[in-house]
Amino acid sequence: MPTKPALLRFNSFFTFLLMSCACQTTTLKKDYGEWRVTGGTRETVRFSSLSQIDTNNVNTLRVAWTYHSENGDSSRFGPMECNPIIIGGMLYGVSPKLKLFALEAASGKEIWHFDPADSMANKTWHSSSINMNRGVAYWEDGNDRRILFTAGHIAYELDALTGKLIPSFGKQGGINLNQGLDRDENKVSVAPTSPVMVYKDLFFLSGLVGEETPGHIRAFDVRTGKQRWIFHTIPYPGEPGFETWEDTTAYRYLGSTNSWAGFSLDEKRGILFAPVGSPTNDFYGGQRRGQGLYGNCLLALDALTGKLLWYFQTVHHDVWDMDVPSQPALVTVNRDGRQVDAVAQTTKTGFVFLLDRQTGKPLFDIQESPVPTNTTLQQEKLWPTQPKPVLPAPFVRQRFSESELNHILSDSSYQDIHRRFQSYRSGNIFTPPSVEGTIILPGYDGGGEWGGPAVDPTTGILYVNANEMAWVLNMVENKPASNSWKTNLDAGKKLYSLYCMGCHGPQREGSGDYPSILKAEKKYTKASLLELLSTGRRMMPGFNNLSQEQKVALASFVLNLKSEQTKAYYGAIDKKDQHPESLYGFTGYNKFLTKEGYPAIKPPWGTLSAIDLNTGEYKWKIPLGEFRELKDKGIPATGRENYGGPVVTAGGLLFIAATADGKFRAIQKNTGKIIWETDLPASGVATPAIYSIHGKQYVVIACGGSKWGGKSSDTYIAFSLPDN
Repeated sequence: MPTKPALLRFNSFFTFLLMSCACQTTTLKKDYGEWRVTGGTRETVRFSSLSQIDTNNVNTLRVAWTYHSENGDSSRFGPMECNPIIIGGMLYGVSPKLKLFALEAASGKEIWHFDPADSMANKTWHSSSINMNRGVAYWEDGNDRRILFTAGHIAYELDALTGKLIPSFGKQGGINLNQGLDRDENKVSVAPTSPVMVYKDLFFLSGLVGEETPGHIRAFDVRTGKQRWIFHTIPYPGEPGFETWEDTTAYRYLGSTNSWAGFSLDEKRGILFAPVGSPTNDFYGGQRRGQGLYGNCLLALDALTGKLLWYFQTVHHDVWDMDVPSQPALVTVNRDGRQVDAVAQTTKTGFVFLLDRQTGKPLFDIQESPVPTNTTLQQEKLWPTQPKPVLPAPFVRQRFSESELNHILSDSSYQDIHRRFQSYRSGNIFTPPSVEGTIILPGYDGGGEWGGPAVDPTTGILYVNANEMAWVLNMVENKPASNSWKTNLDAGKKLYSLYCMGCHGPQREGSGDYPSILKAEKKYTKASLLELLSTGRRMMPGFNNLSQEQKVALASFVLNLKSEQTKAYYGAIDKKDQHPESLYGFTGYNKFLTKEGYPAIKPPWGTLSAIDLNTGEYKWKIPLGEFRELKDKGIPATGRENYGGPVVTAGGLLFIAATADGKFRAIQKNTGKIIWETDLPASGVATPAIYSIHGKQYVVIACGGSKWGGKSSDTYIAFSLPDN
């Protein structure tokens, strides 16, 4: 669809007038049921007070409009994970190629779009880097209305009405996020995937980072882009938490420990809540021994100053990649007859931690339970206990025993997974990683994932979707590094094992949801691959910690450039501020599957649960998703992997897509009964948004698909009731 200036069409002009009046006219504000922030509100409860669509009429929903964010391009995209925002009759979202767009929310007609790769519209910062994006943010002051949007390592601000860059923000509308981290900006990689959080005249971010880039949390001035404060998620000397690292130089070179999932905000108290991921390296902690604050923590920070108010660590010394995966939900619960403001954090481990919002004290008892520490990895020192809430019970299985093997298929299929199961280490959720192979359950993707839960504030019931997919973690001992290499191919092979093998496999054949790169030379030239190694793409960060010579060596290996005999240079890795080479790597993100490709654990493989946060008790739990071919054989719904979250409404409904079967479903929130479903153009690996225009309610979902291969799309679809 061609881009047209907002004032060239009457409908766009009308929308412009509505937005111009929205801040001053109470009547117009009441005419819109808005979705102003990713997750609905800054409390991130994913609840809509709209009730026009309800349990009695939801089965009459039909498509209101469809928008192709890449003009119907049929190329394979990565999944769209954007939860759009709707303000003043305009919808703002992001395409799979990171084009920011504004639509008339009632019709889906494009008003404007901004392409970061367009060198005319974006002369200073234009870049073709494509990373994941889960949404944008909005700020206003009188008639000054702005959209905040990140693409790669650049944070942009644009005029919300015209889509033009704000020239007074940073440098010609953008700021370089690689700057301001107390590291060499040419050797770090920052690429936020979740939207920033806005509070007064500040916005906050952390984001996806390279393995040797710290995920410090920072605040910036909305008007100017100037950095206002920084909170070190890997503490510096003299800061609280520094003593939890045995290596007192860790703050100089360690990376990750990042709040990639985004933030929630208590506006009344000015408290920013930040879920934090694990430190580098994900599966081996022998060179970062100790409790490792603030890895795997929920942080409560003073939003104006960045001062730490309290923290809670969900996993001590994480070696299972159990990041805190989603924005917490800020809720009010009934405790001993009084109302308590709380924060509910769902986790990959399947626990829900319910904490007092002001103090961080648990509202249900949390026990420090002993866990296995019998590691076979050199220098590793596992933490002897892990926190376990008494209530609620875990919303996923945390133990994989022989009785949990998948037996719904053929006997030969069962015998195959049984044989492999006996060769692995298995047990509870905290079974130590090993060279022979350790079963990880819940898997690397949870349990709970980045979509997060929805909470009905009128009842205190939390709804969370989850995966139950076992993975196999195989550690591999790294051979001692050498700075003497014969060719770029020799050096590149070593670099590949250190930086790429975990995602793309030992033989470059791919692992888990990560693609094969066996034929990379058909897609990339040496120059284009070198650019990719610098910029990153989607969930792959840039490798700016590598020298140019190292990138050339890595590219030579990946592209199999045997003819290149230029001087290979591995580079010193023991410099003062550079990460020592890890003693162990791993062979990739490998799911434990049957030979037919189904999970090796018995169903359910994806679930949706309703938990009463007032009592800690479950209201219901159902499988989420299905395999049509299994259902046709009479096998009940098994559930499937799912990414993206639910939205709950005052109309008695829960809307969710998320599943690999490409369905969009409405569920009766009191019973868990599925009462409406429809097929999407591709899987909706995203969270829906709900809004109304002049009394008409809409539900919109991004349908990007392709998380698991199969159909891909650039489509946003909105549903509404028939006009009559």
